[in-house]
Amino acid sequence: MAHNHDHDHHNDHDHSHSHGHAGHSHAPASFGTAFAIGASLNSAFVVAELVFGYSANSLALVSDAVHNLSDVIALLLAWGGAWLAGKRPTDTHTYGYRRASILAALFNAGLLLIAVGGIAVEAINRFREPAEVASWTVVWVAAFGILINGGTALLFMRGRDSDLNVRGAYLHMAADAGVSFGVVVAALLIMATGWQWLDPAISLAIAVVVLVSGWELARDSVNLALDAVPRGIDLKVVRDYLATIEGVTEVHDLHIWAMSTSETALTAHLVRPGGHDDAFLHHVCAELSHRFSIHHATLQVEISSETCRLAPAELV
Repeated sequence: MAHNHDHDHHNDHDHSHSHGHAGHSHAPASFGTAFAIGASLNSAFVVAELVFGYSANSLALVSDAVHNLSDVIALLLAWGGAWLAGKRPTDTHTYGYRRASILAALFNAGLLLIAVGGIAVEAINRFREPAEVASWTVVWVAAFGILINGGTALLFMRGRDSDLNVRGAYLHMAADAGVSFGVVVAALLIMATGWQWLDPAISLAIAVVVLVSGWELARDSVNLALDAVPRGIDLKVVRDYLATIEGVTEVHDLHIWAMSTSETALTAHLVRPGGHDDAFLHHVCAELSHRFSIHHATLQVEISSETCRLAPAELV
């Protein structure tokens, strides 16, 4: 619906706005069941890895348990962030609590990076003081981990491209399945060769996997927290599309940012000397939704940019 406003940063003329949603729901797909199953299975697996890791004297299992514990916390934080993101707006939080999902992703990244340090320190200590490892115990526990982590990853597979939290959960679980496979291989090699240094070596490999996934999640979540253009959206392409709309002679004050880990918003001023109607606004919003998955667009249509204080490119 379009409506007119007078703005204190403009002179005495009206500018029409439209909030267009193009028939799309703002609510992302619910992964509550996936989070519950994933958190429960991985919590049980963490306990099993710690118990058998200590009894088998395997640092690889213990370090993987620490990694999996951080994933359990990450799943719980992501689940909580997703729940808060679905809360209705209030008079004091007019966008609701959508950004809670971004904060959850940011905290999760921090947990992963902290886990890297702990695993690396213990692995270095084990290199200095090698210890005998009960390899068959390691094999069976790690093999069970492949099933747990691989199955959990599948629960988040369909949402990995549309939600940073879900993508983080998917990457964590898929990486963990690969790490567990590496632990199995290392244990078999230790039994075949007697090379006990393979156990801390695998621990360092786990640390690298955690570092890579944690760094990617940290980068993306920090960018979203700083209102960067979300990954997968090219600002220039969006600007070019708006500039080529029939009747539009100029596009300025264009901003694209993430409202949450799954929702993108846009605001822009369009100069259209011939004016507009509701059909024009709804069409543009529908195209933004279809072409770029931008479902929350606010457009300000102006007859001329001469009196718009925000027309210069250097102004925000």
